[in-house]
Amino acid sequence: MPDGADLTLSTPDVALIQRRTVGVLAAGQVLGGVAFGSTVSLGALLAADLSGEESLSGFATASVTLGAALCAIPLARLASAQGRRRALTLGNLLALVGIAVVITAAALRLFPLLLVGVILIGAGNAGNLQSRFAATDLSGQARRGRDLGTVVWATTVGGVVGPLMLTPGEAVGQWLGMPPLTGSYAFSIVAQTLALILYLVALRPDPLKVAQQLARTRDAGATRVVEVDRPIVARYAVFAVAGSHVTMASVMAMTPVHLAHLDPRNVTTIVGVTIALHVFGMYGLSPVFGILADRWGRLQTILLGQAILAASLVTAAIAPNSPTAVLIALLLLGLGWSAATVGGAALLTEATPTELRPRRQGRSDTAMTLSAAVGSVLAGGILSLIGYGGLALVALAVVIAITVLSPYARR
Repeated sequence: MPDGADLTLSTPDVALIQRRTVGVLAAGQVLGGVAFGSTVSLGALLAADLSGEESLSGFATASVTLGAALCAIPLARLASAQGRRRALTLGNLLALVGIAVVITAAALRLFPLLLVGVILIGAGNAGNLQSRFAATDLSGQARRGRDLGTVVWATTVGGVVGPLMLTPGEAVGQWLGMPPLTGSYAFSIVAQTLALILYLVALRPDPLKVAQQLARTRDAGATRVVEVDRPIVARYAVFAVAGSHVTMASVMAMTPVHLAHLDPRNVTTIVGVTIALHVFGMYGLSPVFGILADRWGRLQTILLGQAILAASLVTAAIAPNSPTAVLIALLLLGLGWSAATVGGAALLTEATPTELRPRRQGRSDTAMTLSAAVGSVLAGGILSLIGYGGLALVALAVVIAITVLSPYARR
């Protein structure tokens, strides 16, 4: 099937392409979730091990987000010019190279090389982030949040399974002769390769190319293109998504290190379970938040996310030395992130004309990931100075700012 450059499409044709696109993107997110979830959990531990300084552990998560920030706009431009399929497959290739570099760094015990590999993995994650916007390329307004939430939800399977593969991954790694703490990367290589093949073969016709063609022909009945530009609303959506992400990323990045102090004997088990539940919170209820965004409103869903994030941070601040409380806080942290991200991405999409969407979506991903990179680096120092509970209270300030500025989204 062609990429979509010269198609004559009716409304049923577009609906069929959209259903196929959502299915392919959902399957790709399952595989991407396995690849990313089984590696991100180990980033902070590997960074602390290779550097010999726990205060540098945040550089791993910072490098992931920095890689995504550096590649978000280039991948968005590539998608705008050549379609989503090219952008997503390039992201997968970058992640595969990054995994190989991380394993090499662990074998040679080179901390700077580790960061280079993690940056490349983050660059690949920029492609995964773009998938949620790809799900909205052909969506009507009444289903935009639901389609977006469905693709985000698909990451649940891989994202929950990935962290749980830490312990069996170490066994596989020993059998393969891999360096300590890198066994799970074997699973990541397989999953990332399968995702690459899936996008190359099945993401046809390209949804963004179809949407661009339909926008050019002004076939509003088939595409339901939103032509009204609301830049102030779009800027608030970018801020809400970026702020929610930096809140989640900064606290999540330091949780493995904090839990290692609470229970050093069972660190892989407790970290794996906690991060798995956190990832479930991030993606497990995203279709529900998508439906809420469609029926209740985009802004209301964003504010619901801020309320859940606040509950998470207060829980972590009150009982930072309780593994159970930390687990509950991480679960709520994921749920709040999910509501804010789904609502914010839907709000950004509908506030932006079709021809401007890839550019603004790329800028949104850049702002989100770059702010999280800075936040993750600062989180390591904050953790050393005022502890895990203090870090939660600092992150709460961002939640308050998003809530206070919400009237801008009503314009």
